[in-house]
Amino acid sequence: MARIAGVVIPAEKQVQVALTYIYGIGPKFASTILAAAKIEPTTRVKDLTEAEEQRLRDVIDNDYTVEGDLQRLVTNNIKRLKDINAYRGLRHKSGLPVNGQRTRTNARTRKGRAIAVGGAQPKSASKT
Repeated sequence: MARIAGVVIPAEKQVQVALTYIYGIGPKFASTILAAAKIEPTTRVKDLTEAEEQRLRDVIDNDYTVEGDLQRLVTNNIKRLKDINAYRGLRHKSGLPVNGQRTRTNARTRKGRAIAVGGAQPKSASKT
């Protein structure tokens, strides 16, 4: 069980795939990190030596913003947009899509479950 950037990465997976379990590292950064650390991408995590794990940790710590620091940075950016009342900040506040997507249809992920307005069927006439 290798622990990199405060995350326990799965031992049975290849290193290139296992690194993507760290927030802020995708497939592209994973391959770049492995090239910088001179590690074969298809090696399993359980087969890494202690020296190779340490090289991975050093490369990630020195060159990349990951996990808590990155999440804090993103949260602060969104908070700043809200504070200055930018359009994107207002969209974040109201829980609507931020990047110009349509909302007349779709956008259910951001808006939540649809609420029915009005009756589904007209009321039948009753005899009096």
